[in-house]
Amino acid sequence: MKVTTKGEKETIELAKKLAEKIKKGTLILLSGELGAGKTRFVKGIALGLGVKETVTSPTFTIVNQYKGKIPLFHVDLYRLDGFPEEDISLEEMLEEGVVAVEWWEKDKELFLSYTPRLQVEIRVIDESRREIEAKWEG
Repeated sequence: MKVTTKGEKETIELAKKLAEKIKKGTLILLSGELGAGKTRFVKGIALGLGVKETVTSPTFTIVNQYKGKIPLFHVDLYRLDGFPEEDISLEEMLEEGVVAVEWWEKDKELFLSYTPRLQVEIRVIDESRREIEAKWEG
């Protein structure tokens, strides 16, 4: 699926609708340049999963956890070279809930070995518009 959104609100609403199809154990892989809207997309997923907390970027904490109908783990690898497997268990997070990963390309081999997964690429068209391509695997 490929959609063009016209602002943050539409991006969040699109992600919220996609969250209806997400089940525990799903890995969400988010691609896009800095400022493209990856965290906004995760905000929509969180809303769709019933999260009441404010979703923020985990750039410095690496992982934020949110409680909803299904727990949501939001991972950001921007400052890292890959997934810190020695500190965090991806398997445990997936057993408990849904994991959304920004900058997942830093450890492609690891993440592409998991299904089910939703791969989301966000491309900046201009200041407000984004082209969002989402693809389900598994």
